[in-house]
Amino acid sequence: MVQEEETLLLAPLTRTGRGLGRFMGLLLIIIIVGAAAYVWQLTEGLGVTGMNRPVYLGVYIVNFVFFIGLAHSGTFISAILRLVGAEWRKPLVRAAEAITVFSIPFGAGSILMDMGRVDRVLNILTHGRFESPLLWDVVSVSLYLFSSIVFFYLSLLPDVARCRDRLTEVPRWQRQMYRILALGWRDHPEQYRRLEKVLAGMAVFMSMLVVTVHTVVSWVFGMTLQPGWHTAILGPFFLVGAVFSGSGAVVIAMAVLRRVFHLEDVLTLKHFDYMRQLLIVLTLVWLYFMVAEYLTTFYGQMVEEMLVFWEKFTGAYALPFWVMFMLCFAVPLAILLTKGKRSIGWMVAAGLIINVGMWLERYVVVVPTLTRPRLLSELAMGTYTPTWVEGVIAAACFAGLLFLYALFVRFFPIIPIWERSEEVEAYLHEVEE
Repeated sequence: MVQEEETLLLAPLTRTGRGLGRFMGLLLIIIIVGAAAYVWQLTEGLGVTGMNRPVYLGVYIVNFVFFIGLAHSGTFISAILRLVGAEWRKPLVRAAEAITVFSIPFGAGSILMDMGRVDRVLNILTHGRFESPLLWDVVSVSLYLFSSIVFFYLSLLPDVARCRDRLTEVPRWQRQMYRILALGWRDHPEQYRRLEKVLAGMAVFMSMLVVTVHTVVSWVFGMTLQPGWHTAILGPFFLVGAVFSGSGAVVIAMAVLRRVFHLEDVLTLKHFDYMRQLLIVLTLVWLYFMVAEYLTTFYGQMVEEMLVFWEKFTGAYALPFWVMFMLCFAVPLAILLTKGKRSIGWMVAAGLIINVGMWLERYVVVVPTLTRPRLLSELAMGTYTPTWVEGVIAAACFAGLLFLYALFVRFFPIIPIWERSEEVEAYLHEVEE
């Protein structure tokens, strides 16, 4: 890496435009309004939401599944692509890993928002049973969060040391923060050798964990005997959807960072083309699982399953179902095969469309089944309409994710400097020889 490129990547940490401050201020306002709505919900109870009997899960649980899925972007790009030797991933890994680390807390927090008595979450610790998929979920998500933070921090360590050594003009408290977080890193070749070994080992572990976590998340639904949920394909379907939405989010983050921080020479059109090809593959894989799931259900013609099936295809949830299908398959595939080849703007549009579609996909999975439960399906048919409280709290969660991301970008380089350094590559090459 030439000195000019390193200076470019460190520049956002020393001079911040007013635009970032205004953006973070707007996000903070949304977060405060959402916190006030949550206090209102705690005070008045879950009656202020649209949840009812038999629909006891709604937007909050949809957000839980969506945020945990979004978190798979960093693990896929940083860990899995590291294992297969995809060198083009290097400028993207930190932007993706940051999405992972900042998404999981809001996913886990969405479960708390779904509870009327938040203190009862402690019951899972004091009275939890390993026969329950809920306990599996708590264990897997907690392990995923801890492992992601460790993986993220270790890969950040050399660049924190660079900030400590290079950014001498920043405020004293900021230099002190870098000094503490650097943990005495001295850019010694042996340190890089050990770091590479640890990251390579963790990449294997994280790759296995990313498959496990979202499969376990799906089992919270799949291990129940409810129509539309009790199917073995739900696990891999959730996993593919998670990587799909996460990859779309990475494209959006890449484009914003490229534009705001003038990283045209770092995040090149080649990187967007690699992501375009990846999204095309994921779009087709998603379609495969979609067809496999619903064709199997239709062929079986089980009465309880068909009640939910027709609610999605022609009933009350036909509109979100078909909009979801268009946004997850038809529209993004058309963009990626045509306009996306030459335009970053169209790639961003595809990423946004995919994520809206994947949120709707989670909604279509969760809600219709609860309106047509297996037991007493004719007597207990329900409806669900989210209220403003759920909408405001959900908006605050997304604003919180963006706020933490912007805060990170303000103080740390979003492009890994050390992984692009020719000097570090020379160290590692010498060790390999």
